[in-house]
Amino acid sequence: MKRLFLLGLTNLAVIVLLTLVVSLLGLDQRLGFDPKSLMVFALVLGFSGSLFSLFISKWMAKMAYQIRVIEEPRNASERWLVETVREQARRAGIGMPEVGVYESPEVNAFATGASRNHALVAVSTGLLEQLSPREAEGVLAHEITHISNGDMVTMALLQGVLNTFVIFVSWVIGFLFDRLLTRRDDREDWGFGGIGLGFYVGRFLSEMCLGLLATLIVMWYSRQREFRADAGSARIWGKDAILSALRHLKAIMEHEPILDNRAPSLSAFKINGHSGGGLVALLASHPPLEERIAALERLQI
Repeated sequence: MKRLFLLGLTNLAVIVLLTLVVSLLGLDQRLGFDPKSLMVFALVLGFSGSLFSLFISKWMAKMAYQIRVIEEPRNASERWLVETVREQARRAGIGMPEVGVYESPEVNAFATGASRNHALVAVSTGLLEQLSPREAEGVLAHEITHISNGDMVTMALLQGVLNTFVIFVSWVIGFLFDRLLTRRDDREDWGFGGIGLGFYVGRFLSEMCLGLLATLIVMWYSRQREFRADAGSARIWGKDAILSALRHLKAIMEHEPILDNRAPSLSAFKINGHSGGGLVALLASHPPLEERIAALERLQI
């Protein structure tokens, strides 16, 4: 609830600030549109996509990866998997998530779901085959920490705030472009004091630039929460488990990197993701494995 309140407060602050700026500059009179109506429009549009994605995230994951949810364990391996997740969820103070397995050679796992008590933890067959039980436990504790931290909800709300900002500002810039580039006689009256070609050019260009900026912010946050999930895994299950898992993952990625991208929108929720240098590093959902290992080695618990 604290996380929801803080992000809601942030979103409200953005709305108030942008509305005040528009009013103080007199843009509402000069441009011929109502900033309050535009803000409501941007708010609804900005949050509808991110919240819809959050609410269907479990269904989308199951469909994309053909995840088999373990209702009744078929063997000792599945029984161990379910009982490990159950105990970790108890220690983390969350409801028991669904546990599933998907067929893939990648060594990976992810968690998703609309709330802390209605989540899904899925692991690849590659992870179960290539990691030791202790290493796999460290990975599972990492995913449980993502759930207990409310990371899926936070990501959706952060994306909604940024979407709102991008939509509102790009429309304002579009109206400004229209007034600068289009004569009044050439504008068609569509309910906003007349809209011409300049509006669409300005809005498109600004959406591209602001959208990239928003993506950089979201990916920065995603990288930070990976460090927090690693630390959470160490606290609830022991540092040696997650540290050994990350070292093993690093060795695998250096020799035979396999990443299953059937659902790119879920890549930020996996234990292992793309990383690189330069702009690629800024757009990566995960920090480099060597940085995560170094952070864990410095961690005092």
